[in-house]
Amino acid sequence: MYDHIDLANLQAQSLKMQSHIRRQTFSPELEKTLRRFSSWEVSELIFKINQSTFRGRLAAEPDLPGGEVEPDGRQRWFSLEEINELRRKMKINRKSLMPARPAGKRAFRVAIANFKGGAGKSTVALHLAHAAALDGYRILVVDFDPQATLSHSMGLNDVSEEHTVWGIMARDLLRETDRMNATATGAESGVTLPQRRIPASIRDMGLGDLRVADFIMPTNWPTIDIVPSCANAAFVEFASAQYRHMNPEWTFFGAVSRYLDALPDDSYDLIIFDCPPAIGYQSMNAVFAADMLYVPSGPGYWEYDSTTSFIGQLSEALADLNAGFGQTFSAEKVLLPKQFCDIRFLMTRYEPGNELHRAMFQAFGKVFGPHVAKHPIEMTRAVEQSGRFLSSVYEIDYRIMTRETWRRARATFDGAYEEFKETVVAAWDKLEKTS
Repeated sequence: MYDHIDLANLQAQSLKMQSHIRRQTFSPELEKTLRRFSSWEVSELIFKINQSTFRGRLAAEPDLPGGEVEPDGRQRWFSLEEINELRRKMKINRKSLMPARPAGKRAFRVAIANFKGGAGKSTVALHLAHAAALDGYRILVVDFDPQATLSHSMGLNDVSEEHTVWGIMARDLLRETDRMNATATGAESGVTLPQRRIPASIRDMGLGDLRVADFIMPTNWPTIDIVPSCANAAFVEFASAQYRHMNPEWTFFGAVSRYLDALPDDSYDLIIFDCPPAIGYQSMNAVFAADMLYVPSGPGYWEYDSTTSFIGQLSEALADLNAGFGQTFSAEKVLLPKQFCDIRFLMTRYEPGNELHRAMFQAFGKVFGPHVAKHPIEMTRAVEQSGRFLSSVYEIDYRIMTRETWRRARATFDGAYEEFKETVVAAWDKLEKTS
């Protein structure tokens, strides 16, 4: 027979293995570091210009960052900070290398969501964030998943639950309850309404005093920050049910949206949510705060079936929210009924030579039409290795494998990202200007 003590012992053994893997993967200090990028990558893959043109500009303009030169002088290697400085200073054919961003609009929010486990949500979120950072965008990723795969992939392993989405929701409960109590006391009718009470055990945690920036942590990518998750944050679903009982009028699903509304509009360009494989308090917060819904799905029939169930249950959940709170809810930047600027379905683990995969891709297209991304994520050896190395394809140094193997893996994510970016920029125009 086995009880909770046995489970704790099994976890302790697994934590030792995790530490070993981090020592093999990260730096000796167990901190994940970002590699440099070769002049070939910077010119042809990031800036999309000829190598000779790039080298010519470096030679002609000595004030541009020169990177680190290999001993044989054949190749230069640039940090992301240097790449971004090059992007700001250089123009090619009189065109800026800065990425598109509508003026006067807040950061665009994308939820990577599907309650089917193994659909590739964390992999897609990680690669889209890294691709966008290489493209010059400033990114905030929010890890809603208690499995914390995205947080671990970003190099964060020592995270307290107070600084996760659970902390944001508990902080919102306190602030919204205090606001409601103050409104009730100051009612024009002069009648003081009953006060909503929050137990001291919750107030004494000090969450109500945390600042917006206290939940945001830097990553090994200088232009990517994260609101991380951790295993202990799994109890947020239980805690949220308790919180709703304390204050039934609390619009729990708007907690993260209100939190993000407090960020300056120009702090980030893109905000990407990695959602848990379930429809619950955390995932509803992500969906409600999102401007666009990106739904990854594997190429099997059962995954298609699960995706169909997901959008059906999500539709019912959003309808219930509108019916229950539609007359009373108001927020600065997101309102009820919930509307998305766009919805897209992205096939993952796709094998072009697999007849079943091709058939399922065609079926997705027939059912969801223009909402299906045209560039599925292909399954390649390098993509599999990226999971083993706790890294994206963009982080892997192509010299540890054949360049063609690495290039093929990067090409599938490059294609998916370019389509993602095109969709985001078009949808961004639908947001109202905030200044």
